[in-house]
This record gives sequence, structure tokens and C-alpha cells, in this order.
Amino acid sequence: MKFGPVAPADAIGGVTVHTLRQGSLLLKKGTTIGPAEVDALAAAGVDQIVVVQLETGDVSEDVAAADVAGAVAGDGVDVERAFTGRANLFAAQAGVLVIERAIVDRINGVDESITFATLPAFKPVVAGEMIATVKIIPFGVAGTLRDAAVAAAAGGALRIAPFVISRVGVVSTQLPGLAPKVIEKTLRVTAERLAPAGAAIIAERRVAHDQAALAAAIEELIGLGAELVIVFGASAIADRRDVIPAAIEGIGGA
Repeated sequence: MKFGPVAPADAIGGVTVHTLRQGSLLLKKGTTIGPAEVDALAAAGVDQIVVVQLETGDVSEDVAAADVAGAVAGDGVDVERAFTGRANLFAAQAGVLVIERAIVDRINGVDESITFATLPAFKPVVAGEMIATVKIIPFGVAGTLRDAAVAAAAGGALRIAPFVISRVGVVSTQLPGLAPKVIEKTLRVTAERLAPAGAAIIAERRVAHDQAALAAAIEELIGLGAELVIVFGASAIADRRDVIPAAIEGIGGA
């Protein structure tokens, strides 16, 4: 890739490196120079302009970014159209972001001109959330570097493991003195936390802080189709033989 100042007539096909303002002329950074731009530069009295010009074997920043982004994207990942050398990747569905760290490091180790950044591994994400970006630093790169980055991404560097549980049951145990508003707030907050995962509370039960009562409530919710049962205890667990763990073990849990 050629980089440097050239006469406007020699800049055709090149891309402007900096925004140029002279008189009434405004030529933005990243503009591809064509005959109209050459005429405008001449009319403004500009005799040199700094451009980059791709050489044989080079690929533009957008092509390189799109190719690398397409290679890193795994299941549940959408790739946005590359623009100004950047291709952003988004979660196509709610779930957990799974990242192959070794692949990310290999891509970033190809060359300083090609960069790949992601959110932290195992972060819960929602559909439409941006999870990663590929950025090509210069206006173009050698095709061999693009190919090396694509090869480094073989198998995909990130994917979304979708949430699979959607039906949740909740059991709240009660002791004298526990205000109903405490349970109501707990249910409300829990529902809000479940919503981004596409899950909802299908039923809730309030029982005495007693092993038999709790075990019966858990079994009832499972029978109603709950894929997950959350137990909120009115008292902290002090031992595996305490009310909550004993109730869970009593119905076959561990």
C-alpha cells in the first residue's frame, strides 16, 4: 500500500488520509479520489494531497474487516456491514457469550494493522447487543495478512450459548414477622432479572419454613412445568441438614 503526498491527477483511485478544507472545498477523510475530486482540488489551488493507494494484492479496510468478522462469527452472532474499516458483531439472541481466547489472541497476533476486541467471556447478553468488533487500522492491508487473520479464526472465535430455561417456579418460606412486602419485592426483582434471559415466573408458592412444606411446594411447581425452581428462605442455611437443603435432598436433589 502506498502512502504519501501526490499531485491530485496522480491520486485517482486513492483514499484521502486527512480531511482537507481549502476555501469552499471540503474533502473528508476516507474520500475516494475520482475525476470530480481532481477538478475540485485544482479549482481550489491544491497541488498535493496525502492519500493511500492500494497496490496489487492489497484489500481495502472494509473488505478486510468484513472477511475477518465473518470468519470469527459463530452460532448466534450477526455481523454488521463494515464501514470505515470496522465491522461490529452483535448477539442474534439472548444467551451467554462464549469466547475462544486462544483464537482471539492468534488473530491479534497476525499484525498490528488487524485488531479484534470482545466483551468479557461468559457475559450474559441480549439480542442486538454489540459483543465484539474487528477494526482495520490503516486504509488497507496486504491480502496475505487478511488471509492469515481469516485462517487464525478457523472454527469461529465467539458464539452465543442461548438460554434454555424459560419456565421458573419460586418458593418463599415464611417465619413469623416476615412482612409480605419483602416477598413481593423479591418476586418483582427476580422477574426483572429473569426477563433478559427470556424466562418468566410461571407460579410462586409461600409456605412455612418447614422441610415437608417446602418439599411439597417444590414438587408441585415441578409438576406445573417449572424447569427451574428458586427457593428464597426466610432464614439462612446453617447446615446441609437445615430446612432448605434437607427438603431438596428429600425429593431426590443433591
